[in-house]
Amino acid sequence: MAEEVSRVTRLSAITTQLQSKRMLTAKEIADKYQISIRTVYRDIQTLKQAGIPIITEEGKGYSIAEGYRVPPVMFTEQETMALITASKLIKKNKDQSLIDNYENALLKIMAMLRLNQKDKTELIASRLEVRNNPTGEKTSNYLVQIQSTIANTEVIEIDYIALDGKATQRKVEPFALYTTQGNWLLIAFCQKRNDFRAFRLDCIQELRLTGEYFEAQKMTLEEFLAECRKKYQIP
Repeated sequence: MAEEVSRVTRLSAITTQLQSKRMLTAKEIADKYQISIRTVYRDIQTLKQAGIPIITEEGKGYSIAEGYRVPPVMFTEQETMALITASKLIKKNKDQSLIDNYENALLKIMAMLRLNQKDKTELIASRLEVRNNPTGEKTSNYLVQIQSTIANTEVIEIDYIALDGKATQRKVEPFALYTTQGNWLLIAFCQKRNDFRAFRLDCIQELRLTGEYFEAQKMTLEEFLAECRKKYQIP
């Protein structure tokens, strides 16, 4: 399975490389990916069978037919938010190769986004923090949707049941998200309490978009957490 994934990645990279140069020799491909010339021939044949219009010029190398481009990949806003969240989670694992490869892939994806999408994903990346999760994850259904409301500064209304069983309804201005001890938490300015509160996502029973918007907070997540540590005297 790992070898197959590696080959798929290589085939994609060869296609990108072919688009970036007028002519590419088998030796250049072999040297770059540390494979044999015979493997290069097999890879080129596979790409041709997949419909990539590769032109072979004997004694010169390979090129792609003029005008051919790999169709652009389009992502929805919520799909992009999910990629950013996965990036934060993956960075907490112990395998550096997974981190490096995911980050490289994410950079390529970000390069294809529209400017307004890039601004929103950069905001979300700065408003997510992942801490250690010693216990199993709790489940919820609103993480990606809340990410969008943070990026769009949209007020939401939630039906919430606290850990003591008390039910309440709140209008809040989403500020940031983080996960600790397996629980996703929303940090939001609560209009009812006129102050910031933390809400566990698995305690949110229902979430509604209000169509109302708020002015984005000037402080960063790091500054907010620093204030919390001082307020509650947490080292």
